[in-house]
Amino acid sequence: MLKTDSIDIVIRKQRDFFSSGTTQDINFRKQQLKNLRNLIDDNENEILEALHKDLKKTEFEGCLTAVIGAKIEIDYALKNINKWTKAKKVSVPIDQLPGKAFIQPQAKGVVLIISPWNYPFHLAIVPLVGAIAAGNCAIIKPSELTPNTSKVIAKIINNNFDENYIRVIEGAKETSQKLLEQKFDHIFFTGGSSIGKIVMEAAAKHLTPVTLELGGKSPCIIDTNINVKETAKRIAWGKFLNNGQTCVAPDYLLVNRQIKKELLEAIIEATKNLYGDDPATSPDYGRIVNHHHFNRLCALLEPGKIVLGGQVIPEENYISPTIIDEVSPDFPIMEDEIFGPILPILEYDRLEEAIAFINERPRPLALYLFSNDKKQQKIIVQKTISGGVCINHTIMHLGVLDLPFGGVGNSGMGSYHGKASFDTFSHQKSVLKRSFFLGTDLLFPPYKDKLKWIKLGLCIKNNC
Repeated sequence: MLKTDSIDIVIRKQRDFFSSGTTQDINFRKQQLKNLRNLIDDNENEILEALHKDLKKTEFEGCLTAVIGAKIEIDYALKNINKWTKAKKVSVPIDQLPGKAFIQPQAKGVVLIISPWNYPFHLAIVPLVGAIAAGNCAIIKPSELTPNTSKVIAKIINNNFDENYIRVIEGAKETSQKLLEQKFDHIFFTGGSSIGKIVMEAAAKHLTPVTLELGGKSPCIIDTNINVKETAKRIAWGKFLNNGQTCVAPDYLLVNRQIKKELLEAIIEATKNLYGDDPATSPDYGRIVNHHHFNRLCALLEPGKIVLGGQVIPEENYISPTIIDEVSPDFPIMEDEIFGPILPILEYDRLEEAIAFINERPRPLALYLFSNDKKQQKIIVQKTISGGVCINHTIMHLGVLDLPFGGVGNSGMGSYHGKASFDTFSHQKSVLKRSFFLGTDLLFPPYKDKLKWIKLGLCIKNNC
């Protein structure tokens, strides 16, 4: 493990490597992306084993949400990098002729990626793909709360990439603090809003731009015009995936009162179909990351009426899939993001009530609506503010790489996935190139009698 007093040396060496221009070569970037993809292939079993040790992830879930997801991002970047890196021509006004203008994407330099524990491999590697594609050097700080996955990431990167180019630095809180004291050219952080504020405050001291992928209480609105059985299955899957430890998991339901009883019964049935009558024995149901978060979640099981679940096994950090009815907006469970397998149910009579309830609270990372009513779909998109909207499913909007993924307000700032990742780690440099041909003295002193020609030119330009 790297000593904290050596961090500044690592960053200095990365700056020297970036200054060499090596990372700006498109073929170099492609080769590094291909290398990363091959390394994921070669270490797939070790990655999945680490995820199981840290979060009890099944092979299927680990493969789907970590290995395959990362490969898809890499393949997409390799397919599009030539197009992304090309200068984009823009038009110039007549008074700038003869001249040419274009926007040239340029790497920012040395970037810091701080990844979380809930999807510890995926959320370290996917931002790295964007950093590599854009031509940066990078330092990755994995979460210490998932130590097995952190070790695998460090092994894959540090044993196979030049440390002056990409480096994983493991450690606890003190390591993160030391890193945040340094000057980077961009910081990409995924985690909770409280730590996000600390990251932003540290970045402000160096005027470092940040991307904050935070989270929040993502609401799920259920209208009467739905396929109840399919809705219930998709809600249960999205909520209890990764034991509810997903930043875009449905945090709470806002259910039309007319359909609440039928939907509640369907969700209970769907959950049992997914994980059996005793989810503790299901090979597909994970565990809470540590005892601290287990205790935090147990404190949220009351008040309210538990209509499903509520069982806990402290020595396993196990909390069964739990649904709580008769929830009031002032209950503790409605204060902060739950980030666990507990689903509170609230009711509404008119859609306007649900919209008002959401808009009175911090802006969520995701908003879900289940409704076949196109008018209601349009109203929700237009009258609510959230990082993203997914209609008639949960989580799945993350899989569309042409959709930038990110938050707004308390749920974060900036975005990534696909080209958005490339753009996040790039500076869009504006360039104007003029010719010496047809020069004019109109702009230069002395200005006597020249203003009328400027005004005439503006009038012609604006067709006045």
